Amino acid sequence: MHRLTLSAALPLALIACSSGGEAVASGEAATEIAAISPVDRLPFETAEVAAFDEPWAMTFLPDGRALVTEKKGVLKLVSFGADGKPAMVDVSGTPKVAYGGQGGLGDVVLSPDFTNDGYVYLSFAEAGEGDTSGAAVARAKMVTAADGSASLTDMQVIWRQEPKVSGKGHYGHRIAFGPDGMMYISSGERQKFDPAQDLEQNLGKIVRLTPSGGIPSDNPMDDQGRIKAQIWSYGHRNPLGLAFDSAGNLWNSEMGPKGGDELNLVKRSANYGYPKVSNGDHYDGRDIPDHSPEDGFVPPKVFWTPVISPSSLMIYTGELFPAWKNSAFIGALSGQALVRVKLDGENAEKADNWAMEGRIREVEQGPDGAIWVLEDGARGSKGRLLKLTPAK
Repeated sequence: MHRLTLSAALPLALIACSSGGEAVASGEAATEIAAISPVDRLPFETAEVAAFDEPWAMTFLPDGRALVTEKKGVLKLVSFGADGKPAMVDVSGTPKVAYGGQGGLGDVVLSPDFTNDGYVYLSFAEAGEGDTSGAAVARAKMVTAADGSASLTDMQVIWRQEPKVSGKGHYGHRIAFGPDGMMYISSGERQKFDPAQDLEQNLGKIVRLTPSGGIPSDNPMDDQGRIKAQIWSYGHRNPLGLAFDSAGNLWNSEMGPKGGDELNLVKRSANYGYPKVSNGDHYDGRDIPDHSPEDGFVPPKVFWTPVISPSSLMIYTGELFPAWKNSAFIGALSGQALVRVKLDGENAEKADNWAMEGRIREVEQGPDGAIWVLEDGARGSKGRLLKLTPAK
């Protein structure tokens, strides 16, 4: 999506620092961006640690190093010295990506048994026949050498969006492992609307697979053909955040159309309604019915109109910010903010919306409980890795 216009009622300072959401070739119309909650001072210190070229995702290794993806297809292995300065090497063996629009190298997560099996999971946009593409997920073993170099070996693609379609938007492709040991993947509807409700396609869905890409026998439609058997929930638009809380609940954040960005509690077999219902409207002005108790669809726990353009989701479990334990943190692209949502069991409530200096692409919790964020953008202007610690 492309989100540029701010409400005239917003302060001029916000207008000056705001920019669009997900850039795509189709050029969706502009929409309003949610205002930042006024605060006297931020409750955290921000330290710039490194800079990247269009970073998309990051994860920490058990030894404290980090992996960071860049959209053009580069995977960085980042080590942090005692002085806090990073050292980076490119990890060889990454998959070839279909770069452009929202496409490229995406998420990176570790196997739940990484210490023993060494598997790294990557999502990416994969080219198809003609001018088509689709999200894919691959896993490979990461090998590091004594000279500090690193490589991925035995790469295997274990899931693909089907069918591959035209366009370069709404891949989704976030990955999360659940307490059940299963792999959950968010799959965007690729700006094609109807596939989100079509159970013969895995677009606009959250799918549930085994770590090797197999279909669990307890999936809701496991006996109804290969595509249906993957599906855990459906009716999603562009789900760019996926995370489990400490109680084992699965949450996802996703971009709505013109309004109606969502935080959802993801349930087995649930239909979240898009494009039949939404708290936003189509970019061409056509109305989409709002969620209502009678529509038969599952409404979001929280929604944003005007939008924030949610890019990512992290649920905080650390001790460094004790007051925020079990809160959901969402990176905002067009909103240029870090957004906190208070979770209470299966309920959610908006809490904080902190202005940042740029579009926030990724939010991650560090080993020491610090909050790490990646800015969207190219090295030299944005694309910074920031570490947030409690304000002194």
